[in-house]
Amino acid sequence: MFHSSDTGMIVNAQPGSEKDEEPPGSRAEVTFDDFHERLSSPIPSDHVSPLISNTSKSFKQKTTHFRKTFFPGVTEKEWNDWRWQAQNCITRPEHLKRFLSMSVEEEAYFARSMSELPLKITPYYMSLLVGLESNHPLRKTVVPTIHEWFKAPCEENDPLNEESQSPVHGLVHRYPDRVLLLVLDFCATYCRYCTRSRVVGKGTIHPQKSRLEKAIDYIRNTPTVRDVLLSGGDPLLLSDERLEWILKQLRQIPHVEIIRIGTKVPSVLPQRITPKLVRMLKKYHPLWMSLHFIHPAECNDASQKACKLLAEAGIPLGSQTVLLKGVNDSVETMKALVQSLMKMRVRPYYLYQCDLVSGTSHFRTTVQKGIDIIRGLRGHTSGYAVPNYVIDAPGGGGKIPVTPNYILEHATDGLTLSNYADQHFHYPEPLDRSDARCPMEAPYV
Repeated sequence: MFHSSDTGMIVNAQPGSEKDEEPPGSRAEVTFDDFHERLSSPIPSDHVSPLISNTSKSFKQKTTHFRKTFFPGVTEKEWNDWRWQAQNCITRPEHLKRFLSMSVEEEAYFARSMSELPLKITPYYMSLLVGLESNHPLRKTVVPTIHEWFKAPCEENDPLNEESQSPVHGLVHRYPDRVLLLVLDFCATYCRYCTRSRVVGKGTIHPQKSRLEKAIDYIRNTPTVRDVLLSGGDPLLLSDERLEWILKQLRQIPHVEIIRIGTKVPSVLPQRITPKLVRMLKKYHPLWMSLHFIHPAECNDASQKACKLLAEAGIPLGSQTVLLKGVNDSVETMKALVQSLMKMRVRPYYLYQCDLVSGTSHFRTTVQKGIDIIRGLRGHTSGYAVPNYVIDAPGGGGKIPVTPNYILEHATDGLTLSNYADQHFHYPEPLDRSDARCPMEAPYV
């Protein structure tokens, strides 16, 4: 492979192969000895996100201290280049131990061979973890433990049955009017509860044009599809050029009304949200973005600035949060998260019950816990801040909303309702007009 001098992309250089882009660092081997030498070529200014210059003093001090301590040869400009971040992810246990004191459960995991889900943490996200205990919510979500080796009877590698609903490799058609297009299988950081842990980081869903063209042809030949969600992996790990090629192809299909991008980049790699990227995305409206935030500690100055750039480009932002035991399974934590998201102009959209993925039983709460959290939010924060609590039905049944029961009784004359404060109210049902007795002689106009 080689680094293209004009784009900074990593591309295949094998004879006779398509020169297809790979996500930065998808195959690169990271060693701590050469961190300060990884990017020898100049970084174009429009590839750098303006995250640090306007951040609060405390956040800047923390990230600067982390960079100088663990990456002493790396400049601030390199640190804020998303490609440097992606190429220098922490991917091996010996790397991890340079930043964190490993717990017994973490050490036990690495004593065996790695599970199917690789280890990968961006330097930026690691800067949020340093100094945290092993039971801290953020650390739990990205650092593997021995619990991943235990598979409950109800768990599956493909719990949502995506493979059987894929008419084309890397495309899932579950609902009549929308499809999920998996553009690649690499992420900036791997969440340990990932629904697609069976495929991410494996290189089996490659962003090569020949594969994507087949998926786009399917969409073009299926006129019922009006909504396309780009996911993976993380679509924003593609270069601006490759991502724009996909968006342009989809925009040329008359029946595609909405394009959405699912990404965790603003929380784990906010440097990726650059003015150059945003200028490109603006050309393909109506474009929506589903972000993945799971804890208020992710809502810092860096992620806030990334979301600001996206929001000011007219991109509606919604957050899809997974309910995780010991991470965000309390009303207090969830309230802090949704209110932080609202301040970042991100609408809390979905709260997911954790999928039945192999090795994730230690993350799952009871469904009643999720119902209690929604009830604890309703009436105690803005209605916009209350997400829809859903279960993605096992076997590919789709998302099913689960809500608290506010209807205590439904009689012929009306309903008895309970509000957020557990007060009860009677709401009358409409009368049959033939039975109505109205004192007015003329219709009300």
